[in-house]
Amino acid sequence: MEMARWPAYTMTVLFLGYGAGKAVFAAQGKLGFPGGPVVPAEEYVAYARDVMNVTTAQWFAAANGLIGAALFLSTVTRVGRRVPRPLMLAVLGVAFLGVGAGMVVMIADGFFGLGVGWRWYHGVLGIVVLGLMAATVRSYARATRRAGPAG
Repeated sequence: MEMARWPAYTMTVLFLGYGAGKAVFAAQGKLGFPGGPVVPAEEYVAYARDVMNVTTAQWFAAANGLIGAALFLSTVTRVGRRVPRPLMLAVLGVAFLGVGAGMVVMIADGFFGLGVGWRWYHGVLGIVVLGLMAATVRSYARATRRAGPAG
């Protein structure tokens, strides 16, 4: 079955952009993301106390962006096709749940105002990302399923 590759390529670019944005903020020792809501100063203290050093957290997030880009790119490459299908689908499922949860918060805040500071256009972006992720997973699953008996 022919595979739609453009959603995976788009997700790869988005994850690279996410990683680059997080790297910029890591280098600046800032929480948040370029173009996102400004994180109040008191959040830095709470984050450092309850989670980890802000710079370290942002570098981890930048690395996650690279990992996400590699994951989505691997769905359309020969190297990625060597990964057992159940394992790839499980990893894609975990990524969908993790990123999807963040997108749901961004969507809800963008449209209904949870207090985080995301705007309506961030909400639209969240919907687009969820759609692209779903399209990538569906395309990979359809392209890698075994053909059943002819009949």
